[in-house]
Parts: sequence; structure tokens; C-alpha cells
Amino acid sequence: MNRIAVVVPAHDEAALITACLHSVLTAATAVAPVPVEVIVVADACADDTAALARAAGAVVVTTTARNVGAARAAGMRHALRRGPAGLWLATTDADSRVPPEWLGWQLRHAEAGAGLLAGTVVVHDWSGWPAEVRAVYETGYHDAVRGTAHSHAHGANLGVSAAAYQAAGGFGPLLHSEDRDLIERMRRIGARVVTDIGCPVSTSSRMFSRAPQGFAAHLTDLHRRGARPSPAMG
Repeated sequence: MNRIAVVVPAHDEAALITACLHSVLTAATAVAPVPVEVIVVADACADDTAALARAAGAVVVTTTARNVGAARAAGMRHALRRGPAGLWLATTDADSRVPPEWLGWQLRHAEAGAGLLAGTVVVHDWSGWPAEVRAVYETGYHDAVRGTAHSHAHGANLGVSAAAYQAAGGFGPLLHSEDRDLIERMRRIGARVVTDIGCPVSTSSRMFSRAPQGFAAHLTDLHRRGARPSPAMG
């Protein structure tokens, strides 16, 4: 791969987008001279998300879908405007922060033949949640890990070959689980799907979800059910 695009969907994320993009741009410097384009998809935003993203150095695509799958797909279309040759597509979320080695880790998997790379997340702040919610969540999360592999799907930590992405049909216009849907379609076309716990992305445990049945909704469900375990989520 000789170029990378990072797509960040964002709906009213003015409070968090700058920190997210700072982390992505730091990761981009670590893979120089490979060029990295950072694309923020400002989806139905009524705040300063777009202006802050531009100020941080990102390209901004605006949509009105209010749909995370459609927003990710819009960012990927922009990244693919010059075709898929040599292009690796990465994506994270606006409430997340990637580690400095994130893009280098993705490139190593790409060069080893991965069609899609699915990583994991860690929560950087549990304030506001009862301790038992954290305990049950972390137990369930680790139960889905087998060695260095896992069965999670996170749009906050995902990378895919542009050619394989197009062959699988790209992200669907789904309100949630667009990440898991893409992984399943990649497997159906025979692409090499790699899961790796080695480079987790730090993400928010905020209590109000931007996407129905997203990460915050999962934590809320754990809390509502008295923090009893549920199937692996995310």
C-alpha cells in the first residue's frame, strides 16, 4: 500500500473531534513518507464539528443522512475518487483516540495480505457508570478474545484494502452495526479478514449514544439489566 485514507464519521462532535484528529495526525506522521488523507464526514451537524475538523487539517465531507453507515460510506467514496490502486482505508470514531502506532500497525497487516483488519477498543473514562457495569463489560469483552484474535467489530478500529472494500460493496446505510455487516460480507467474498488485539483504540464511555444500539446503548442496556452479561457487543 502506498497511500492511506482515514475516515471519521461525526455527528455534533465539536467537544471531541479535535482530540480525535490530533491522535490520527500523530499516527500519520509515524508512517511518513506514505501520504495520509484524513476525511471527516460531518453528518447532520448543528455545531462546529466541520469548522474544527478543517482547522485541524482534515478534509470535510458534509452529509445530512444522520446515519453512521451512510456517513462512513460517504467518506470512503471521497477517499476512492482517484481509484483503489495502492489505497488502504482506515476508519475510527470521533469520540475515540488512536495510538501513535495505529497506522503503522495497519500497514503491516496490509502488507502481509490482510483484506480487512479488525482491532479492539479500550474505554478511557468510566466516570458516570457504576463499577459493576465496567466489571461485567470487561469480562464479556475478554471472553470474546482468543489469543491475539477476537470476535469484536468496531468502526472505531478498522482498516480495509480499497479493492476488497469495493468488491464487498462497501459500508451499507445502516444506523448501527455497519462494521460487523462489512466484516461478514468481506468473509463471504473470500477476503482475508484478520482480527488483532495488538493495537487498541481508546474510546468514550459516554452515556448518550450517537447511534441506536451503539456502544453507549450497549452500556446502558447492561446498566438497565443490573449489569448481567450479554453476548459480545461491538
